[in-house]
Amino acid sequence: MNKVLTRRDFLNHVGMASAGLGLLAQARAANANPAADAHSLVMVDPAPQFELSPYLYMQFMEPLGSTDGSVAAAWDYQHNCWRKDVVQVTQQLAPPLMRWGGCLSSYYRWKEAVGPRTRRVPMHNLLWGGMEDNRVGTVEFVDFCRQVKAESLMCVNFESDGRRPWMQDPDGRPRCAGPEEAAEWVAYCNQPNHAMRCAHGIKEPCTIRFWQVGNETSYDRTGFDLETAAQKTVAFARAMRQSDPNISLIGWGDSGWARRMIEVAGEHLQFIAFHHMWGSRLKGSVLRDNEYREDPARTWEQLMAVWRPHDEKIKVMREQVAGSKISLALTECHLGLPGRNRCDVLSSWAAGVAMARVLNVHERHGDILKIATAADFCGTRWQVNAVIIPTPAGKAFMMPVARVMSLYRHHMGRQAVKVAHCPDALDITASRTGNRLYLHVVNTHRTRSMDMRLQVLGMTLKDGKVFEIAADPEFEIMQTCPDAFTPKERPFKLDGAWTVPAASVSAFELELA
Repeated sequence: MNKVLTRRDFLNHVGMASAGLGLLAQARAANANPAADAHSLVMVDPAPQFELSPYLYMQFMEPLGSTDGSVAAAWDYQHNCWRKDVVQVTQQLAPPLMRWGGCLSSYYRWKEAVGPRTRRVPMHNLLWGGMEDNRVGTVEFVDFCRQVKAESLMCVNFESDGRRPWMQDPDGRPRCAGPEEAAEWVAYCNQPNHAMRCAHGIKEPCTIRFWQVGNETSYDRTGFDLETAAQKTVAFARAMRQSDPNISLIGWGDSGWARRMIEVAGEHLQFIAFHHMWGSRLKGSVLRDNEYREDPARTWEQLMAVWRPHDEKIKVMREQVAGSKISLALTECHLGLPGRNRCDVLSSWAAGVAMARVLNVHERHGDILKIATAADFCGTRWQVNAVIIPTPAGKAFMMPVARVMSLYRHHMGRQAVKVAHCPDALDITASRTGNRLYLHVVNTHRTRSMDMRLQVLGMTLKDGKVFEIAADPEFEIMQTCPDAFTPKERPFKLDGAWTVPAASVSAFELELA
């Protein structure tokens, strides 16, 4: 039986100048197998560090008009319900939170999309093109969320975010909405026995807790400036809380806005939102068009580094909210690359492994990052989506990023714990719930498996399983292919030894004694 390396022993060693050598010496002594050295040791300190939010795996849905049939493609117009295959694949993805909105929110009038469908008012999709018939509105979105067991997050019309082109449609109809309309929306959704909702045949409240005020407001210089946006955020928050004082509000804080937004409106907010869609400006990149297929080794090397600019972005946001009690909400995020407007490389398993590293970044910032995603939700062609919906026929399927999000979502602890040491080639995060320990392990080697030997400070392993996705990095998902990406379940050796396959993403679920 392995000797237990205690937390006190560990701390005594890391506090010395020779901390690294001392730790490895202790680890070698603690193992019956002397092969557990710097090349294979994975050391976990099980002391809880902070609570991890389940909302790190959210999705967001936005009607994207003529550019990508996201919502329209997911709706079965013949039967007036959500497509069953889309519901089923989303249940497998298991998002804990889904957001409605995006840029559409800046010209969305929610009352046009409630009540009898025959009386709903079509709208111009001012950014994405085409017309929306508003067949899918508040009640339908909440119904979808309930079917997939997700909470709902609504993004309100924040006076068109100050953008004049979005304040009126080509027919001359106003598209700008203020605090009163946002407050009415909260009341419609959350108040028991709300007259309008009940008249529409919806007696039970929709119960939406999360509401975002402002979407990418700082991205357009023709819109609100920071001071105006902050003051208007206060006005919206006060009005919306009159309808329901228990809602959680998310204010906009990207582009250096967070600190001042907190100073002005912080008492009304629980979260500061920011977005990160990055990758198109990567220098010397082969991750564009079809170049990535010509040099798999270089493609892998560049994909394994895409987590770095994302980590830097989150660090900047951390500094902006430091000292406040407000959490961060990354309500839109994806790695986007040129390629027939599709980001083709993101259909490859190599991209799935890369996005697992991005999800590990989210966990490491989980003390302050409480809402996050790593993909758009669904659509017909953009590879930045988690789910692709073939039209006019075919079944919806998950992209590599969604496969990883689903894996992590199903095997995740409530509290983050520290990975004190691991081999350079492995990217590992850890969490726990009670005596159950979870590891998210990414092998960043494209062609070489990695041996590891797990040690948990002060505890021994009682039982364990590993859920593993390992595939050819060049394999591309073009249709539903569950056999290639269904996690393989394997029993974990109680001596802590394990071989991590090349180009793999694994979730370890271990019981501690």
